[in-house]
Amino acid sequence: MIENDIPANIQTNLEAEGGQLKNWAGNIAFQAPTVYYPQSVAEVQELVRQHSRIKPLGSRHSFNTIADGPGIQISLKNMNRILQLDREANTLTLEGGARYGEFVAYVHEQGYALPNLASLPHITVVGACATATHGSGLTNGNLSTSVSALQFVNAAGDLVSVSRAKDPEELAAAVVGLGAFGVVTSITLDLIPAFQVKQVIYRNLPMSMLKDHFVDIQTRGYSVSLFTNWANQNINEVWIKSLVNENSHLEEALFGAPAATENLHPVEEQSAENVTQQLGVPGPWYDRLPHFKMGFQPSVGKELQSEYFVPMAHAYEAMMAIAKLHEQITPHLFVSEIRTIQADNLWMSTCYKQQSVAFHFTWKQDIAVIMDLLPLIEQQLAPFQPRPHWGKLFTMPAAVLQSRYPKLDDFKQFIRHHDPKGKFGNGYLDILA
Repeated sequence: MIENDIPANIQTNLEAEGGQLKNWAGNIAFQAPTVYYPQSVAEVQELVRQHSRIKPLGSRHSFNTIADGPGIQISLKNMNRILQLDREANTLTLEGGARYGEFVAYVHEQGYALPNLASLPHITVVGACATATHGSGLTNGNLSTSVSALQFVNAAGDLVSVSRAKDPEELAAAVVGLGAFGVVTSITLDLIPAFQVKQVIYRNLPMSMLKDHFVDIQTRGYSVSLFTNWANQNINEVWIKSLVNENSHLEEALFGAPAATENLHPVEEQSAENVTQQLGVPGPWYDRLPHFKMGFQPSVGKELQSEYFVPMAHAYEAMMAIAKLHEQITPHLFVSEIRTIQADNLWMSTCYKQQSVAFHFTWKQDIAVIMDLLPLIEQQLAPFQPRPHWGKLFTMPAAVLQSRYPKLDDFKQFIRHHDPKGKFGNGYLDILA
């Protein structure tokens, strides 16, 4: 099929418009001269059949080159509809371009909820799941663990369906797929009954309290986040998101850390206008589990991010190892977030077979300095065998990264089966070779 058979209104020639498409942070200018915005699965299939190098593009929230490549990009932002709410199976099926913030209110109105959400509702479901993006909670898996089925267009242009019920191993390979083998055109999520959440913040908790009370603090809520800038071995803010039928009274202090009396941004200098309601005010799950509101700029905006996952058993030791670098880290940091995530069985998940604690860094936009700092952090965490977030900045050598994933060879075989000529490959994925 020749290119003229693809409707002209679904493509954007970036060179003709005098610019390059960039990622959310602006630190990556994508190589692709053309981005296609198909409006149907058939259009996706034809695009895949006619092009030799392709990268799927989500909400552009990754901070590295995972979605970059020399060929075209395919964005499904015009394919963001709800396809089915199945009340018998308690599942929701969405098109591949759907963002969490676009449908969660509808899900709640229907009496349902997702088990967890990331801190930003602005991201696409498929992109979040493909990179093992997560929320927090000792018993909550990352967002990928809610996926019970998906469909994707492979390199031949064929539409492939996999599900937990029929193809559990195939699904375990495909969910955290890194954009490596096709374009995900629909995704099915498990639903649970709707619930209410209240959010309370405590200020200035000494890190020393976490030596004996880390797990205790993590169990205080459905989702718990610790924010620090690593100065003075202090946790600046402890965000506890609890079900309204749990610990319904507002505790005045948490191990001596007083409760906040006003809404706070994770970066205290920033306006709290764009954060979700705090102060123990109950609200629906979708309006409390994220840190930021859908209609506002999330996080800081002009920033860079990196994140590392280590086994839960080493949470305090790993924290103290990072704290040794506070003089180098703090001047270049907006904030760090520390969260916990339950283990799963998804092959390329950062939490594969490992209950984890994640150390997230929101950096100021000085890329040269940050890329010099990351090896120091990785060296400090090396005894705990960290796994970096797939969508964020890291410098870990390929051999080290590969050693952290027991199912890597099986995943590469899965890629070869659906993309034998590397149509969806790029320089980023060479780290798995």
